[in-house]
Amino acid sequence: MFSLDKYQSNHYITIMEIRQNKLTGEWIIISPERGKRPGDFKKKGIEDKKIPEYDKDCPFCDGNEKYLIHPFIMETQGVNENPWQTRVLLNKYPALTPEKDVSRSKKGIYLTMPAYGHHEVIIDHPKHNMCIGLMQEEEIRAVIETYWRRYTKLMEDERNLMVIIFQNHGVQAGTSLVHPHSQLIATGIVPSHLRVREEESLRYFDDFGRCVMCDILNYENKNRERMLFENDSFLSFIPFAAEVPFEIWIVPRKHNASFGDICEEERDKLASIFRKVMHLLYERLNDPDYNYMILSATRYAAFEPHIHWYLRIRPRLTTQAGFEIGSGISINPSLPEENAEFLRSELNR
Repeated sequence: MFSLDKYQSNHYITIMEIRQNKLTGEWIIISPERGKRPGDFKKKGIEDKKIPEYDKDCPFCDGNEKYLIHPFIMETQGVNENPWQTRVLLNKYPALTPEKDVSRSKKGIYLTMPAYGHHEVIIDHPKHNMCIGLMQEEEIRAVIETYWRRYTKLMEDERNLMVIIFQNHGVQAGTSLVHPHSQLIATGIVPSHLRVREEESLRYFDDFGRCVMCDILNYENKNRERMLFENDSFLSFIPFAAEVPFEIWIVPRKHNASFGDICEEERDKLASIFRKVMHLLYERLNDPDYNYMILSATRYAAFEPHIHWYLRIRPRLTTQAGFEIGSGISINPSLPEENAEFLRSELNR
């Protein structure tokens, strides 16, 4: 039986340092003395959660289409007994709308533009009580395929400078509906933090002539201290400067700036490793609240040699306080190497 006693060793208790995220240049404070042992991050009360397979009031459940005000944009064929597997529709309460345009204007000294964009909801599964961590690989394959098809479709419109795909799971992550679903937002602007990431990667490429993420991959593949799963196309690991406990990256081995450029075989391999990672988090942390997002190149950067797309998973196990909000510096109260060892222990049972 795996024991957490080893994590009480002086080695782990005394480690406090500031680590740099090589991808962004940001500094992260690693301070295990402020936090808990890995097992203490487990979400409490999972055994009390009794979510039905079907909810008569849920607009995303099969048979409740009468509650929807928008038609489906696309639907994928069901796996096994499922009547369908994924569905896509416009968000009922969109943050942005394609009816607007991308023109800028001035209001006094301030700059403004219409709220142009696309905001779509992806229903990940027909069953109300399902989640990514419990889906079969074929079901997750349909989710990944849906992500890819909508991403590539929206990037055909030159007004869309950025497409971000994400999922909010659990109250702490900001979800408003229990039914498993993801979201996609396309915008005519690029947020400054993504520009900074691209500029930091370009600076690294200019200095060393290599992609920074490729160097991270090579190091993590050799070091293996934070590694979780791998296959021919992807590696999954806890980053050296993880911002939060149990943050996980899934990164393609092949250098590619855009998620939209992955082939069918790579989409299959992504579904396989994604399933393993999410199932592991479900089992070891008792279905934690989390956000995950696909971070891909913005328009006009899709073929750049310094940008590398990846999938980032951020469990919501801690809450930001005043210092983090005020300074912009994250404090991770756990050690990435310790978190990886804790997750891997499930694989060795």
